[in-house]
Amino acid sequence: MIITRTPFRVSFAGGGSDLRDYYNQRPYGAVVSAAIQSYMYIIIHPYFHDKIRIKYSKTEDAESVEEIKHPIVREVLRKVAVDKGIEIASFADVPAGTGLGSSSSFTVGLLHALYAYKGEKVDKEKLAQEACDIEIEILKEPIGKQDQYAAAFGGLNYIRFNQDESVKIAPISLEQGGLAKLSEKLKLYYVGGNRSASNILSQQKSNLKDKNKLAQLDKMVSLADDLRGSFHEWKVEHLAKNLHKGWQYKQELATGIGNKHVEELMEKAVQLGAKGGKLLGAGGTGFLLIYADNHEEITAKLGCRSLPFSIDKDGSKVISSLR
Repeated sequence: MIITRTPFRVSFAGGGSDLRDYYNQRPYGAVVSAAIQSYMYIIIHPYFHDKIRIKYSKTEDAESVEEIKHPIVREVLRKVAVDKGIEIASFADVPAGTGLGSSSSFTVGLLHALYAYKGEKVDKEKLAQEACDIEIEILKEPIGKQDQYAAAFGGLNYIRFNQDESVKIAPISLEQGGLAKLSEKLKLYYVGGNRSASNILSQQKSNLKDKNKLAQLDKMVSLADDLRGSFHEWKVEHLAKNLHKGWQYKQELATGIGNKHVEELMEKAVQLGAKGGKLLGAGGTGFLLIYADNHEEITAKLGCRSLPFSIDKDGSKVISSLR
């Protein structure tokens, strides 16, 4: 039996510039993001029957890979060349569709688990590249590359997306006091609901034919570059203003990224003392990321379920391997 643990991610700045439609028109796209200590768990176990059983929100029993309805599971099994006699189950700390990159964490974690099941060691770069290939090239999802790399590598990173399709990971090192400050000042507040990001991301991709939308993303990449510099100088407090600006720019990229409920919660958080924040993911539901000095008061009065912010340093990891 194999168990992998793969982190979700929080994107601080530059989200959207990891789309090919953007970085193919510009020198590069760039994000600053952090893997967090909320996880996707994948369990692989030999199956007594000579077929494939998959347990997620549904249960599938398939005689062959081609019969599998779950698209990611089907394509990952094809990629790793496992075709029968296996049982796959997944569990997550946070529901899917809440803006934390769960789909890519699932893809990376499943790839990692299946390679480990076959006794093959695989590096983080390969996990991220193959997850991108499956989600973007094969399944044609209108998404970018940041989630796969954040899930595979873990940590706090500046990630650059180049025109030649290469991706460069530059870890951002904060001394222990800086990491502690991030954990103290940041918190995630659950707005509610879940959604597929595909419609909003498709609209965002289409809008990149508009020079004004491209200019908005240029500003977001500049925020990522600036935030990287601030972190290297251990100026963690600069994140608050950066989040606020990024959220303003992001809402100009497509309709439906925010809504009245999100705006009201953000406004209330600011009135209670928040210094900056943004909605994670492609819009409308999920988690608000809030930077504040008084989270105890905000949590009590905002009326939202919350999660602590803490950085995962390992990335996708095999946590159990029993033969």
